[in-house]
Amino acid sequence: MDKPLSVNRFRYHFSIARLVFWTCIFLGLILLFFFHSPHSSSSSSTSDSAPRRILADPDWESRVIKSGKPRSRAGGLRVLVTGAAGFVGTHVCATLRRRGDGVVGLDNFNAYYDPALKQARRSLLERADVFVVKGDINNPTLLSKLFELVQFTHVMHLAAQAGVRYAMKNPSSYVHSNIAGFVNLLEVCKSANPQPAIVWASSSSVYGLNTKVPFSEKDRTDKPSSLYAATKKAGEEIAHTYNHIYGLSITGLRFFTVYGPWGRPDMAYFFFTKDILKGKPITIFEGPDHFSVARDFTYIDDIVKGCLGALDTAKKSTGSGGVKKGPAQLRVFNLGNTSPVPVSKLVNILEKLLKVKAKKIVLPMPANGDVLFTHANISLAQRELGYKPTTDLQTGLKKFVRWYLNFYTRTGKTSNV
Repeated sequence: MDKPLSVNRFRYHFSIARLVFWTCIFLGLILLFFFHSPHSSSSSSTSDSAPRRILADPDWESRVIKSGKPRSRAGGLRVLVTGAAGFVGTHVCATLRRRGDGVVGLDNFNAYYDPALKQARRSLLERADVFVVKGDINNPTLLSKLFELVQFTHVMHLAAQAGVRYAMKNPSSYVHSNIAGFVNLLEVCKSANPQPAIVWASSSSVYGLNTKVPFSEKDRTDKPSSLYAATKKAGEEIAHTYNHIYGLSITGLRFFTVYGPWGRPDMAYFFFTKDILKGKPITIFEGPDHFSVARDFTYIDDIVKGCLGALDTAKKSTGSGGVKKGPAQLRVFNLGNTSPVPVSKLVNILEKLLKVKAKKIVLPMPANGDVLFTHANISLAQRELGYKPTTDLQTGLKKFVRWYLNFYTRTGKTSNV
């Protein structure tokens, strides 16, 4: 039975309105990028010049080739990991290499947070026989050279300008990394022959002002609460475009508040630990009517399992040399823990693990783009990826605190956020 004409008209106008909405956001972000050139930590001004001097270096080339070669696993993957010296990137690289896959890392080592921590992660990966190239995803010459040296089967794209609040200070850096950088990477991937399958890090932030819980991949994501969230949502739309036009196999992963050893110093669990140990007060935000801010904290090992599950189940891209040959796989998954925990409870756990009482300051949450809660529905990832988180917050924080105390005692450094 045909549906009423009024219904079809409504759906048509809704689709047009949605398309116009996201087109305006995307164009606005691009204009922001062009009129406010990045001059901050995520700028590639220094990272672009160095690769030009080494692209023709035989020793550099041999290190890339060796690192990208599977060493013990039959049918092993050859993976380019962007953001390799980042928190998730380091763990993903090490795990892939440990199981025998070929891995080449790429990172620009920007100063959004302490570069010394990134260099320490790089040293960790060098001991695991993973070569991390210093360079920027906005450098097409470098990316093309890497694809020339290694026939990558997969790209694990984790490079991004992270952080919700920092977007209010340096908005152009988010457009530079999360939109322009992503497009540049996809341009190189679509022209490769064969094209790699791509898995990339979106974010739970795309759910924005959504009040329906738990968050499902089927929920609307057109009300971002921060510029960071908007760039990640734009990334999902861009991924759809390159999948549709060029046949790239693309899987997006919406991470939910990842924590653990080698983590990011700008995350609450990390700087709470630092400040509690130093005897400094920590600020805990709350919502209206003393509503507890809660997060679906997800331990890094569980996230890595989800990343590898996405890589292992990714189907081949269907294009060749920029020409689509048939429909390609396009997926989005939540990777969370399904157990939101109030931030106040996180602080209580840290107090017990550190054996230090925190000096707490409770304030209303400011209008800085953060949301009051996150809660992941992971049924799709369970079904399609075999994803099953197993680490509760108490256990995960215990491992983080052990690493933190060992790392900063052993290196004699202080944690700088």
